[in-house]
Amino acid sequence: MYRRILIPINEPSEVEPMIRFAAQLLDTDGEIRLLHVIPTTTLPEVTRQWRASVNLVVPAHETGAALDIRVDPEVRASRDVSGEILESAETHGVGAIVLTLRGDRRGRNPFIGHTASALLHHAGCDVIVVNRLGLIEEKVPRILIPTFTGSPPPKALQIAEEIALRNKGIPIITLSIAARGGGSSAEETVSRSPRGVPLRRRHAFFSETLLGRRRLPELVLQEAARERYGLLLVGEEATPSEGPLLTRRFLEELFRAAPCPVLAVRG
Repeated sequence: MYRRILIPINEPSEVEPMIRFAAQLLDTDGEIRLLHVIPTTTLPEVTRQWRASVNLVVPAHETGAALDIRVDPEVRASRDVSGEILESAETHGVGAIVLTLRGDRRGRNPFIGHTASALLHHAGCDVIVVNRLGLIEEKVPRILIPTFTGSPPPKALQIAEEIALRNKGIPIITLSIAARGGGSSAEETVSRSPRGVPLRRRHAFFSETLLGRRRLPELVLQEAARERYGLLLVGEEATPSEGPLLTRRFLEELFRAAPCPVLAVRG
């Protein structure tokens, strides 16, 4: 699916699971670039963290060798973490940036807040944000794609197909969430995706109050629970009343509360 994928990395424990996840979306002759940005230019601290980065570089090469894929790790130092990621993505012509969204509100983790927002808004390639459960879940029983516009975003469906095919053709459920009285049909329809994956289309209707932005993560997770918490894949689209869906606030609330693997795709 992607010829080249960029993975911004922060912790050694993330290296192997991030590479294994991204490998599902990689072309057979594709390449994964691993980027660690040291978020300072103070010389003693840069030197210390540069030496410690061997704990990122070595497992990157080892995981690539185990999966028989090319992995090219890189370490940079800059106070502008998002700028370095965006520059690397543009310089190397990557098709997608894959990152985690986690951390605390004190801003000590560069992959939450400003960096995630900058990538979602300014990256010229696809951006795929995955939660921790999405990295460790080995078997996915089904994929749920909620939509507020009546049809799933094309990029979200494309990625869902790729993951489904890697998991022996597991079903994809698209759920149209709309205001009560605004839908024309509540019946489930069954078909197949362009690549032959089982595709079920469902509808769910709620009051306008519940469809407010503050309740959207709750509604999405409520519907995911009905599918026994398979993989939840949220694509880039706009709600009729609230505008673009993939805001930092929406993702933080969704990822924080989700008891299941979650992917958010902007592309």
